[in-house]
Amino acid sequence: MYSHSKRILILLILFPMADFSLAQEAQLLIRPYLQDARPDGITIKWETASGEESMVEYGTNPQLGQEASGISYPINYTSSRVHEVQLSDLKRMTLYYYRVKTGAILSDIYQFKTPSFASDKEAFRLVAMSDMQEDTKYPDKFGELVQDGLLTYLKAQYEGMVPDNLALMMIPGDLVADGSVYEEWKRDFFDPASELFSQVPVYPVPGNHERNSQYFFTYFSLPTNGSPAYDEHWWYKDHSNIRIIGLDSNPFYRDVREQLEWLEEVLDATVENEAIDFVFAQLHHPFKSEMWLPGEEEFSGKVVKLLEQFSTESGKPSIHFFGHTHAYSRGQSRDHKHLWINVATSGGNIDYWGEYAQKNYEEFTITQDEYGFVMVDVDPNAGDPKLTVRRYSRGNEYQFRDNELRDSLTVWRFDKKPQTPKAISPKGEVAYRDITLKASPFSSSLDKAEHGASHWQVATSREFQDLVLDSWKQYEDWYAYTDHQKNDDLTDELIQVLQPKTTYFWRVRYRDKNLNWSEWSETVAFTTQ
Repeated sequence: MYSHSKRILILLILFPMADFSLAQEAQLLIRPYLQDARPDGITIKWETASGEESMVEYGTNPQLGQEASGISYPINYTSSRVHEVQLSDLKRMTLYYYRVKTGAILSDIYQFKTPSFASDKEAFRLVAMSDMQEDTKYPDKFGELVQDGLLTYLKAQYEGMVPDNLALMMIPGDLVADGSVYEEWKRDFFDPASELFSQVPVYPVPGNHERNSQYFFTYFSLPTNGSPAYDEHWWYKDHSNIRIIGLDSNPFYRDVREQLEWLEEVLDATVENEAIDFVFAQLHHPFKSEMWLPGEEEFSGKVVKLLEQFSTESGKPSIHFFGHTHAYSRGQSRDHKHLWINVATSGGNIDYWGEYAQKNYEEFTITQDEYGFVMVDVDPNAGDPKLTVRRYSRGNEYQFRDNELRDSLTVWRFDKKPQTPKAISPKGEVAYRDITLKASPFSSSLDKAEHGASHWQVATSREFQDLVLDSWKQYEDWYAYTDHQKNDDLTDELIQVLQPKTTYFWRVRYRDKNLNWSEWSETVAFTTQ
C-alpha cells in the first residue's frame, strides 16, 4: 500500500498540472468555515492533513490584497491540524472575499459579510436547523436540506450572494451521530454544508450525540463569555438587535448550578440593554415534546420559565429553539410573549406519529413529522421591530415537499393589543347545565390581525382567585395530522362543570396570531338555577 504522501507524489508526476488541485484537495480536509462574526471582525477556521501555517488572504474584492495569520492545533493524534485566524479592523455591513493558505495549500475564494450594529437598523435573516446526524437509511439527507433546500430557496427568493441574504445559522445540537468518532465530523457535517459554512457563520450547541467530545470544542470557536470554568458550554452572542444564548442541556452540565445562575444574570442585564429587542436561546433537549415524551428534560423547563419571566418583565419577545425530537413543532406560552420552536429534523430519522409515547400539549399549535429548516427574518423596522418565523418543509419518506411553506408567524417587539372583547352572555339567572359563554367578534387596529386565541375564566369570586374554569384555546391545534381546533371561531366556550344555585363570575380576553393579548373583558355575573 502506498502512503498518503506517496500517492500525492505519484499524482503530481503522472499529471503535473491537472491533478495539482486534487493534491491540494486531499490536504484540505475541511474547507473554510466561519465563526463568531462581528461588525469589525470574524473568525475563519479550516482543517488540513498537515502543515502549521494559518494564513488568510482577504479584501473587499476578489483581488484580496490583505493578509492575516493565526494559529493551528492538533485534533486527532496525527499530523492533521485545525487552523484558526481572527480578522479584525473590518468595516461593518461589508462584503469581503477571502481564501485560506497552509503551505502550498490554497483554497478557493469565498465571501462573507460583516454584520451591522443594532443602531444601524439593518434587517437580516438567520436559519435554524438541528439533528442532522446521519440516518443510515437516508445518509445524504443533511446535504439535500442544505443544497436543494436552504441554498436553492435563497437563490430562488432573493438576488445577490448567500451572505447578502443570510446572516448566520443556529444549530441546537446533534450535529453528528457520534461526536467521539473523528471521521463523522468531516463526512457527515462539514462536507455536506461546506458551501454554506464558508459564507455564513455557524453557532451550534452540543446535543447528546456529541457525547461531550473534545472534537466539538476543537472545531468550534464560540464566545467565551459564559461561566469561566465552562467555556463554550454556555455563552451569548449579540447580532444587531438580537441576543443569541447558547446553553448545554446535556447530563452533568444541566445539573451545574452556575449555568442557570449565569442565564439569569445575562437576562437581567438584557432587560436594561436598549440595543437588544429579541432574545433567542438554543438548547438541545425539549421541556415538552408532543412526538417523543421520553425526550423531555426538566432543566429545559427551568430555562423556559426564566425566558418567560424575562419577556414579561422587559417586554422583549423571546424564543427557545431546540431539537432532540425529530419533528417540527411550534408553540407559544400563554401568558408571555415567548415562542417554543423545535427546528428538527435535518437528517436524523423522523419520529413519526404513533411511533412513541406522545401527548397533545396546549402550548403547541402545530407539530409535523417532516424534514425542514426554519428561517427567521428580523426587521428593526425604524423603531417598531418585528420578527417573522417561517418553516419550510422537505416532506418525509411518504410525501415529498419541495421547500413548502408549512408554518409562519410574525411577532412585534411592542404590544399591539386587540380591542377588548365584550362579554355577551350568560347574565342573570340561567340553567346550570351546558352553559355556553359568548363574547363579541375579534377586532384589532393592527392591519390584517387575526384571532389567535381566547382565554376564558369562570370563578365563584369577582377576584378570580377560585377558578372553576380556566380555558385557553388557540386558533389551530395540529396533532397527528388533524386540526383539533377546526371550526372553532374562539368566540364561545361550552362549560359543563357548574353547580346549581351558585353565583359565578366570568371574563374573556383575546389574543391575535402575533401574540398580542387584549385586556380582560368586563366581569359578568350569572346565577345557576
